[in-house]
Amino acid sequence: QDEAGIPGILIGVSVDGKEVWSEGLGYADVENRVVCKPETIMRIASISKCLTMMAVAKLWEEGKLDLDAPVQKYVPEFPEKVYEGEKVAITTRLLVSHLSGIRHYEKDITKVKEEKEKANRAPKLTKPYQDKDQKEKEGKEIEKTDSVKPRKEREGEVKSRNSKPGRRDKEFEQEEYYLKEKFESVIESLKIFKNDPLFFKPGSQFLYSTYGFTLLSAVVERVSGQKFTDYMLKMFRDLDMLSTVLDDNEAMIYNRARCYVYNKKGRLVNAPYVDNSYKWAGGGFLSSVGDLLKFGNALLYSYQAGQFKNSNGKLLPGYLKPDTVAMMWTPVPKTEVSWDRDGKYAMAWAVVEKKQQCGCCRQQRHYASHTGGAVGASSVLLILPEELDSEAIDTGLVAPPRGVIVSIICNMQSVSLNSTALKIAREFDKEKWAQYID
Repeated sequence: QDEAGIPGILIGVSVDGKEVWSEGLGYADVENRVVCKPETIMRIASISKCLTMMAVAKLWEEGKLDLDAPVQKYVPEFPEKVYEGEKVAITTRLLVSHLSGIRHYEKDITKVKEEKEKANRAPKLTKPYQDKDQKEKEGKEIEKTDSVKPRKEREGEVKSRNSKPGRRDKEFEQEEYYLKEKFESVIESLKIFKNDPLFFKPGSQFLYSTYGFTLLSAVVERVSGQKFTDYMLKMFRDLDMLSTVLDDNEAMIYNRARCYVYNKKGRLVNAPYVDNSYKWAGGGFLSSVGDLLKFGNALLYSYQAGQFKNSNGKLLPGYLKPDTVAMMWTPVPKTEVSWDRDGKYAMAWAVVEKKQQCGCCRQQRHYASHTGGAVGASSVLLILPEELDSEAIDTGLVAPPRGVIVSIICNMQSVSLNSTALKIAREFDKEKWAQYID
């Protein structure tokens, strides 16, 4: 918090389904000296994508949604697309893995392609420096996982190393981050990008796109037969996430924190007014760390429940089927992740697979995470499943969920949180096993 100059930060940790640490540090409202508490609510930005994926997965399980059908089957308002003279299809499966070719906030296709080519040409020797740059910009909703920053911008960041986050972040100079228009429906918000050309052929390349999730929300709406926001709020109630709500400026939301940025002079100021109704699915929800832990545990329980075969019918089913979560957490070819160089993007989650290349070398654990960044906010949710012991499962000594979940949210944009969350998760995991040994 001190290092990054963050006004307020929230942290929550659960171990084996039980919340073991939940705390607020600093200020939720600097002007009025309102301190952060565990129940403080902040913008969770792109973690919203994980919540939306839960809804997509549920509808798919119920047989209502075909992941491989063209989106026009559900949303005819979205025009059919052509890429380089060839008719192409965008499916829900491509949308959730950012392979649709739909643009993000950058409208200039030439810039995106140039930066992607630069990234592909960059010599391997420079990778450590690229990784450093990627870490600096992780967690932002714009998350250009397909590009490396231009040299001039990297030099500017080195020069301003002692400056505060959110000052020189070029990502947040995109105009569409600051839309103030209130959209009454997700169908209406499609007008922002629906007539724009695709940046790549669907399925050919990874291009992180929050607008892809805006289209996804229209699919959920049509398939469920309910307004997208109504469907999501019902799902939150089912998951006991009562503090998770729409980032609605007009609503009275108790315990809501204010958002902050640093201006060009390095002074803390209130973040500019924005209306996030154009991107509920990709970055439009508010939540608490406690609710994010509940969400993570619901997923972890669903993922592991199928492995506990000798439960004699005492084990309740997960919100999703084990195979569904396994599919969601299976890395997808041609994808990449800016906030974790060990990971690949899956279905609205970044996933790192278990791996150890040599004896006595670093062991890579299996975990899933997603970062988020919006105007005046940064976040991360990380799930580190326990590697289940077959004997413990068979004897019924343990029950799901088994593993460590970490959620961190702060009211300052452009703050790297993923590596911190992973360190915290490993510490709690280590402590858990130390207690078993004792």
